[in-house]
Amino acid sequence: MAIENTPTPREHAHLVVSNDKPMPRSARELFEAFPELPGFRADVIEGNLIVSPVGTPEHARCAMRLFRALIPILDEKGWEAWAGNVDVCIEGPREPVEPDFVMAPLDCPRWGERELLSSGLIMVAEVVSAGSVVRDRKEKPALYAHGSVPIYLMIDTLAAPQSITVHHNIQHGAYRTTTTVNVGSPIMLPDPINLELDTSIFKG
Repeated sequence: MAIENTPTPREHAHLVVSNDKPMPRSARELFEAFPELPGFRADVIEGNLIVSPVGTPEHARCAMRLFRALIPILDEKGWEAWAGNVDVCIEGPREPVEPDFVMAPLDCPRWGERELLSSGLIMVAEVVSAGSVVRDRKEKPALYAHGSVPIYLMIDTLAAPQSITVHHNIQHGAYRTTTTVNVGSPIMLPDPINLELDTSIFKG
């Protein structure tokens, strides 16, 4: 699959299927056939391929502040973390997503070379943006619980008031415990992290 160059500004790009490659039969296959798309991120949720622009500097700032706040526990436990640049394969449906923040042990299993397997993660976090409100608030909790991610942290700076939510305690494929605080109040990140997070880091 390739995208033709546009000879004039008025013409649109066209997807062309090469003779030696079959058409993708699913959103997963389409995701795998995509070239690198600088400035965009791609997720597959409930069989739908969703391509959206990367976040604003303020969006990225939240993920990086979370990363910095967790450096002591990362160093203590020997874990790794990534802010918005690692793909995760949701175990079961094998849907690929790119969370805003991912925490995992060094030996986290992978799906292929590119994606961490969701069941091996410690935590994912999403920073709610204007284009991801429904996905982050409504769809991602079910998706991450289905993929056995122990903790889903949602940083919602679009809420009024701004809030932080922790989903955990998976039972029968769903998070059974949800805790929400206003930004500025501490919130507990449960086992295996077991750390009180000062959410005032997300102000401003």
